[in-house]
Parts: sequence; C-alpha cells; structure tokens
Amino acid sequence: MGLLAILRKLRSNPDKELRLLLLGLDNAGKTTILRCLANEDITQVTPTQGFNIKSVHSEGFKLNVWDIGGARKIRPYWRNYFENTDVLIYVIDSSDSNRLEETGQELSELLTEDKLRGVPLLVYANKQDVAQSVTAADIAEALGLHNIKDRDWQIQSCVATDGKGIKEGLEWACKSIKKK
Repeated sequence: MGLLAILRKLRSNPDKELRLLLLGLDNAGKTTILRCLANEDITQVTPTQGFNIKSVHSEGFKLNVWDIGGARKIRPYWRNYFENTDVLIYVIDSSDSNRLEETGQELSELLTEDKLRGVPLLVYANKQDVAQSVTAADIAEALGLHNIKDRDWQIQSCVATDGKGIKEGLEWACKSIKKK
C-alpha cells in the first residue's frame, strides 16, 4: 500500500472526538488522574483554580478531558461546562469518609442536570492505597449508585498516584460510548 493510500485511509477514519468532564470535590485527585491519563509528571500537582484540558487517545477515540476545579466556590460554575459532554467522570477521595455525604450531594445534583441527561457516569474511587479508604463497593452503596437507571454507570477503584485502575475506567468509558 502506497503512502497516499495510507494517508487517505487515515483521513477517512480519524479518531472520533469525545468530551469527558472530570468533576469532584477539591483534593479528590482529578488533576492527578488527568495527568496520569496524559502520561505527565504528577509530582507537582497544585489545586485547580479554573480548569485544565488534555487530549488523550484511547480505544480509537480522541478524548478531550476537561478537569474543573472542585473547591466549593468554583462548583456553581460547573454547569458552564456541561454542554456536549459525552462521559461524566466523578472522582471521590475514598480516604475522606467525612466528606462522603457532601460528595454524594454534589453528584446527585449533577445527575439531575438536563444537559447531562443520559450521559454515562464513571466514578473513580481514588486513593484506595490509603489505609482508612472506603471500598468502591461501599461508596457505591453509600451514594446509591445501584439506583441509577437513566444512564450507564461504573465505579472503579483507583490510585491516581501510580495509575492503578485509571486505564480500566477509561476503557469502560470508551466501551460505553461505542454502545451508543
């Protein structure tokens, strides 16, 4: 096959672009997950004051991942980023059981948003390497994820600092989109 034929084939079958919205409370590990997905250094991560965007290629998709800060004062602005979201990724700090109720309330509000209706939900139960972390199954139970009937959803245990579980969650997200 000649170079011209290869180039034509690549142009006729470009990666489909998807928009992934990465949300969660502050200090949950959203930016660390984003940098892990982009194979970037995670040793110097600072709290996100606005947003970060990275493009990642996976499973034949170009994933444009939007990481929005999770501080309380920023959360009201999350809705400005809902438009055209293909997958909602919600990150939970599994080691902070004191904020489980707060993170559950934020997630519940997100799931009622019209612009996120039917959007697949991936929940990363991050920081599973910390001794007092709550298991993904217990988080799913506490948040009532099993009651979600209007969208595909998955909870994935992960450790963003070493990448454990991150790619598996992303693979689920891509498969969920392929089903549509």
